[in-house]
Amino acid sequence: MPNRPTSTHPILLDIPNQLESERLLIRAPQAGDGAAMNEAICESIHELQPWMPWAQQMPTVYESEANLRLAGVKFMERQDLQLLLFHRQTGQFVGSSGLHAIDWQVRKFEIGYWVRTSYAGQGYISEAVRTITHFAVERLQANRIEIHCDASNTQSARVAERCGYTLEGTLRNHKLNMRGSLRDTMIFAKVRGAEYE
Repeated sequence: MPNRPTSTHPILLDIPNQLESERLLIRAPQAGDGAAMNEAICESIHELQPWMPWAQQMPTVYESEANLRLAGVKFMERQDLQLLLFHRQTGQFVGSSGLHAIDWQVRKFEIGYWVRTSYAGQGYISEAVRTITHFAVERLQANRIEIHCDASNTQSARVAERCGYTLEGTLRNHKLNMRGSLRDTMIFAKVRGAEYE
């Protein structure tokens, strides 16, 4: 049974700063992580640009460091739980994931993810999503976990499917894509009592 405080205030939740999977160390951002993330973004910028609003221009190392320090503060405040992915054997930065759009009253979370180009297609993101899903269910008592993706982002959709998420529907003309055109958004989810107990 997870260790849960008597108060429902999220700041009192005892949330570990790191998790491990077979190949990955999955942890909250720390001071000094900016350079490693920046290197991964630089390597992967062309693959990220069609899908990620924050990747439209290459950030500086200082911008990456500032963004991660802010993410670390949000993690401590339980506003957003960004998690960085590192290879357990080499220590190399693999990508980023985490639990976002958090509703603590409902215990609802959204998992986001991206992988650096040199680690793409090797199952690292699916491994991270499964580990984070299990953590959200067992430790955070999640009632609902979602994955959102652009309907044309087939690789992202395949991750959701491989990890056992159910496609609940497609929201038509839901957002603007990176070119400013309307796009559809696929909503995948797992809910307590259906996909897990």
